[in-house]
Formats: sequence, structure tokens, C-alpha cells
Amino acid sequence: MLRNPYTLVIGGVFALFIAMSIGRFAYTPILPFMQQEAGFTTRFAGFLASSNYAGYLVGAIIASIVPLKRKRAVYLRFSIIISILLTLLMGLTYSHTSWMLWRFLSGITSAFVFVLASSLILDQLAKQQKLGWVGVMYGGVGLGIFISGLLVPLLIENFHYEGAWIGLACLAGLLSIIVFLTVKEDNTALPITPSPKHVQPTKTPKWFPWLLASYGLEGLGYIVTGTFIVAIAEQTPAFSGNATSVWVLVGLTAIPSCVVWAYFGNKYGYMLSLMILLIIQAVGIALPAISASSASFYVSAILFGATFMGVTTLATAYARNKNPLGSAQVIAIMTTIYALGQMIGPSLAGVLTAETESYTWALSGAAFLVFIGALFLLPLVNQERVEINNDVN
Repeated sequence: MLRNPYTLVIGGVFALFIAMSIGRFAYTPILPFMQQEAGFTTRFAGFLASSNYAGYLVGAIIASIVPLKRKRAVYLRFSIIISILLTLLMGLTYSHTSWMLWRFLSGITSAFVFVLASSLILDQLAKQQKLGWVGVMYGGVGLGIFISGLLVPLLIENFHYEGAWIGLACLAGLLSIIVFLTVKEDNTALPITPSPKHVQPTKTPKWFPWLLASYGLEGLGYIVTGTFIVAIAEQTPAFSGNATSVWVLVGLTAIPSCVVWAYFGNKYGYMLSLMILLIIQAVGIALPAISASSASFYVSAILFGATFMGVTTLATAYARNKNPLGSAQVIAIMTTIYALGQMIGPSLAGVLTAETESYTWALSGAAFLVFIGALFLLPLVNQERVEINNDVN
């Protein structure tokens, strides 16, 4: 039978909370405290972040190669369990080599959870004509960032950075119960019958390379802020040890952002909305490079939080509409390109910052790349406008 779309979305929210907000992004608010207590450099911090994104890349590649149409719920549960264990290990070990390994493996599980949850839930929502709820599911990442951002300072104050990792792993373990109870396969529903214009062509569709290029540049650019914004704020006198408030604000604005951008995508076109979103995000990334005031960081956090998951919402919804029969593979390929950018970004930023002794060039370069990514969408904006006009006529 068809699953209740609302319980499915709730399960998706907490699946992304566990694997993305905790498994991937918890590193951001914990990073400055790890640097202080474990005494490693910004260069190593970048490499440690990149190890996670390298794992994310490997996981996305595997997901794009391996057929994932059956037993997706089983693979999803297994991936979530491994993700929780790897988060726990970050607080139980002290070797730099071990940390690199745990973050790498955590990246693999994050990619699997994202691809599996997205394709499984998107397919079932599409069958029930409830695709508009996808924005709520991706809002789970913002919810997780917000809650983890509030918890990390409390955990660190009482249990140091080790306790932050362990505490978040315990929280993820509790939330996994909700995922296991709500996200299940739909084996009885009839397969989607594509209309002729939606049949997957034998050659690469013309829209796909433009979207991939834009999505890859976004991955390369946004992750600099996504990795270092708390560490940068921590070094700014205006914050006086309260830098995690920036991350809390990122999460708070990210929660409704996916719903808002999904609405704009449906109303004005996915690609036009995505292009505008990327321009806004580029401004947000650049702000701390222009001014070191607390206001600059807070506005940057708002613009960044309001856009970074909206990119995923708009891009995956557009791609799934273009290829409804191969959603898992299309999303996996997109995630692979995105992950490639993510893997390169933190290392480049870490090295550049170490050489210049400033984050200015890293942030400016990241903002420029995201802006170029927006320009790559121009052909798709024009194509989408033509399609919308043809449908109206």
C-alpha cells in the first residue's frame, strides 16, 4: 500500500538530520573547539573536512553505479546505523589518522542516506502528487544544524569536544527509531508510466551538463562557508567566544528555506529560482571577507542558511521531473559532482588561508565560483521559460 506522505516526510526529515546535520555538518561548530583542545592547524582542519567530502564523493559514485531500486529502506537503515557509530568514534579516539578515516567513512554513509532517502521518498510523494512536501524533508538539515548548534556549546562546556560528538551520536540514535518506523518501501504501487516527452533519451540530455556544472561549482563554493564560518567568527573579536550563534542562525533560517524555494520553483520556474538563489548566496559568502563586524557575519549566516539547502531542493526536483524513471541514478550523479566540489573546496581554502594568514581570499574565491554557477543556468532558465509558455498555450 501507499505510505502516508506526512509520516514519510517526517522520516525523511530525521534521516537527513542524522546523516547530514550531525554526520556531516556537526564538524563545523565543533571544529574551533577541537582545534583549541587538540591543537591542530587550519591546514589540517581543511584536510579533515575534505576527507569527509571525499567519502561523500565515493559514496555518491557507488550509489550512481549500483542499482538502487530494491531494498532501499534496508540500505537506508544500515547506512544510518553506521553513520551514528562513526559520529560516536569521533569522540572516542584521538589519532589524527583515525579521525581522517572516520570522517571519510562518514561521508560515504551520508551520501548513501541522502540518495536513498531522496529517491525513495520523492518517488512515493510523486505517486501521490505530494511533491510539494519535498521542501519540508530537506528542511530537516536546517533543523539538525539549528539543534546541534544549540547543543554543541552546552556539551563542550560540560564534556569538552569529545562529549559533543558522543552526545550528538546519542541524539542521532534516538532519532533513528523514528526513521525506521516511518520510512519503508512501497512495493505494491504501480510503476510510473512516462509520457513520451519524459522518456529518458539514449544520449545525455542537453539540460544535464549545464545543471551539473552549476551544481558542481556550488559544491566547491558553498562548502568554504559551510566548513569554516564558525572558525572564522571565533577568530573575530566581535564574538567573544559566542561564534556558535552564527551556526545556530544558519540552521534556523535553513529550516523554512526549502519550503519557500520549492514554492518559488513551482510558481516561477525551478531554474530561474535557482539562479537567483545562487546570486544571493554568493553575496552571503562574500560578506565576512568585506567586513569583520558581527552584523556582517549574522547577515552572511542568514543568506547562507536561507539558500544552501534550497539549491538541493530546486536542483533535485527539476532533475526528477526531467527523468522520473531514473531518479536515484540522476540524483546520485548530481551528488557525485557536488561532492567533488565539496572535497576540493575545504583543502584549497585551508591551504590558501594558511599561506595568506587570512580567510579573505578563500571566501572571495568561493563567492565568485557560486556566482559563475548561477550564470551556467541561463540556458536552462530560457529553456524552462519556453516550456512553461508552451504548456500555458
